[in-house]
Amino acid sequence: MKKNVWAVLTCLAVFMVWGVQSASADAVQEILKRGELRVAVQTQGPPFSFMDKAGVRTGSSVEFCKLMAQEMGVKVVFLDFDWDGLIPALLSGKADMLAADMTANLKRALKVRFTEPFYYTGSIIFTKAADTRQSLEDFNKESVTVAVLLGATGEAVAKRFLPKAKIKSYKGGGPLLINAVLDGHADIGLNDESAVTGQVAEFPPNSIKILPAKLSKEPLAFAVRPEDSHLAEWIDLFFQWIQEDGRYEQNINYWVKSLDWKKDH
Repeated sequence: MKKNVWAVLTCLAVFMVWGVQSASADAVQEILKRGELRVAVQTQGPPFSFMDKAGVRTGSSVEFCKLMAQEMGVKVVFLDFDWDGLIPALLSGKADMLAADMTANLKRALKVRFTEPFYYTGSIIFTKAADTRQSLEDFNKESVTVAVLLGATGEAVAKRFLPKAKIKSYKGGGPLLINAVLDGHADIGLNDESAVTGQVAEFPPNSIKILPAKLSKEPLAFAVRPEDSHLAEWIDLFFQWIQEDGRYEQNINYWVKSLDWKKDH
């Protein structure tokens, strides 16, 4: 009987030690040992992540991650996912981090650990250029359909500011919302300003107009798994360093605050 008790206790001790070791595993050291930083990015979400005309993965978030890998001394591998697949890919261990124009909101923070915000944006409304409506009151009607991304902050913002309108969620990237408006499947689209500004550039000139009102102020951040505090701290420190040496400003000015990247990509 005593032997059986000791056997059970020994097994429990082994499992406890294994659990502590697993929980304390350092993601940074694993990345360095592997020689590879695995990053979950959005399939098509210019100006943060997209495939350019030459078939090369690029964009603001992508270029930041290339710099991270360079500073780590490892190679970087980008894993493409639709918007609603980004967090599951991170939590499942397929990726070490998530790099997108993702708002660090309270609901998402229950699942992942966000870094400090690297940029602030806000939700805006866009519609066909020929649409004469201008105010929220014009669109807050049961006859109006609003296109938003499935699982994105825009869903909550649309429900808050346009409670009478019909919310239609699309699985994929921001360009789907613009197509939905241009094709007449939705009256307006709602997404974050930085994404819309970059994505509209991919469509015929003067086909889309953006309403001037910004509905929210949203912090954009990268994300890691909740237990990966070392990696989160390293990413925060990385952004501090590149803000000091000018590489951050160079990236944001080129990719987010202008359309200069259009002629090159």
